[in-house]
Amino acid sequence: LYWTLIGPFSGLIRKVMLVSIARIRGQPAAQHDELTIDPVRLQMIEQRLAAEQNLGLGVAAGMVAAGIEAAVWAAITFFTGYQIGWMAIGVGLLVGYAVSVYGKGISNLCGIAAALLALAGCALGNVLAICAGVAAAEEMPLMDVISQLAPSLIVELLQDWFSPIDLLFYGFAIYQAYVVAFRCLNEEKVKQLLIEDPTLGSAPYN
Repeated sequence: LYWTLIGPFSGLIRKVMLVSIARIRGQPAAQHDELTIDPVRLQMIEQRLAAEQNLGLGVAAGMVAAGIEAAVWAAITFFTGYQIGWMAIGVGLLVGYAVSVYGKGISNLCGIAAALLALAGCALGNVLAICAGVAAAEEMPLMDVISQLAPSLIVELLQDWFSPIDLLFYGFAIYQAYVVAFRCLNEEKVKQLLIEDPTLGSAPYN
């Protein structure tokens, strides 16, 4: 049942994890040591990428991704009866990927926004998973349980169900969302972009 729910997302999750690992290790996607970039062209590339950045759209996409992943988290808990804490890592990966694709960020503001969204998504996923567990145990409709939520009850649930391992999963989620959400324009990354699009920065961007 778990793979039935997660299967459609497995390819995307794998792609996001590979991107994240490459970002962490600083490994380029191709060999491009022979490329050289003059300062003028580098500045033009930075200007073009900055003009394409859309933080608002990236945040909106990240919110949608966080909501979807939280719902999947709750569904898995409801149908399996298990509260799977490491689902938080999936929240971070998908939120970071969504912000990266739609925000096209080169500023760490995109990373900070993604990290905050991942934290919110993890909290939401945790609460919904708890509600799903209660609904399954009490044989109640999930929406009936959710409808009884109040801010004070949400805080109480998170405190009662808290486990120290949650901090580790939340930390991974926040970190993954941050590193995936934006592009660091170091020399290797710019060379990689030039291989993907040789015309990048060849003329002023309007």
